[in-house]
Amino acid sequence: MSLTSRLKKQLFIQAQRVVPQHQLSRVVGKIAASEHPMVKNAVIQAFKMQYGIDMSIAEQGNALKFKSFNEFFTRALKDGVRVVDADPNSIVSPADGAISQLGKIEDGAIFQAKGQNFTVENLIADPQLAEPFKNGQFATVYLSPRDYHRVHMPFAGTLTETLYVPGELFSVNQTTAEHIPGLFARNERMVCLFDTEMGRMAVVLVGAMIVAGIETVATGKVKPSGRLELNQHDLFLEKGAELGRFYLGSTAVILFEQDKMQWDAQYQANSLVEMGKAMGHRL
Repeated sequence: MSLTSRLKKQLFIQAQRVVPQHQLSRVVGKIAASEHPMVKNAVIQAFKMQYGIDMSIAEQGNALKFKSFNEFFTRALKDGVRVVDADPNSIVSPADGAISQLGKIEDGAIFQAKGQNFTVENLIADPQLAEPFKNGQFATVYLSPRDYHRVHMPFAGTLTETLYVPGELFSVNQTTAEHIPGLFARNERMVCLFDTEMGRMAVVLVGAMIVAGIETVATGKVKPSGRLELNQHDLFLEKGAELGRFYLGSTAVILFEQDKMQWDAQYQANSLVEMGKAMGHRL
């Protein structure tokens, strides 16, 4: 890596440490929610050009027909664009994106990036709820700004708890993951916990810099409170059913119990994934 590249990365990381993360996200959130035609159209057009958004797979192909940038960003896809794997034993990708990391949870430690780990207990923020996953399996899926931003069920199950965890709002891209210790266990997040036919499963929706919100089908759009908020549920969701969505890019972390499933060998760090494609199988 060149000296210029190293300096750019260092400046990017330092800027995130000093910027008022939550205040910036609130400002961006107001712009993203605006229904003023000039505001939302300008933001949508700029975003489309910057990230090369493919509207041909969207249910609504005209980006300017959306009421707000948020509505555009969380757009639905056309029927049949993403097909959920029909094998009853398959575990599917919860989202379009790229795998940051996946593999075994070693004595409670989840691999983040070279030289960086975080604990499942810190991620879930409740020792009792984290216990079933301490030697299980994990996958971290990064949703870039250009991706489809709804998160779906990797495996059928009953949602039993959601736990909102307040935190910071660092970017969740690979550069930040390599330099911010415990990144995914530091950022604001919504922990969703399930009972399934193969034991406990968790899907953790992790917020990020300028993310204007996290939403789940059980809680609606999350209203940050600055404190832990645990809610009980009894909601069954089929594999592939929508679980939640992000308002701007972020990350989903999937957790399973020990000896219940395995990831398919073709998947590793940086592998691209699509919602509904099989990533692993029940043992």
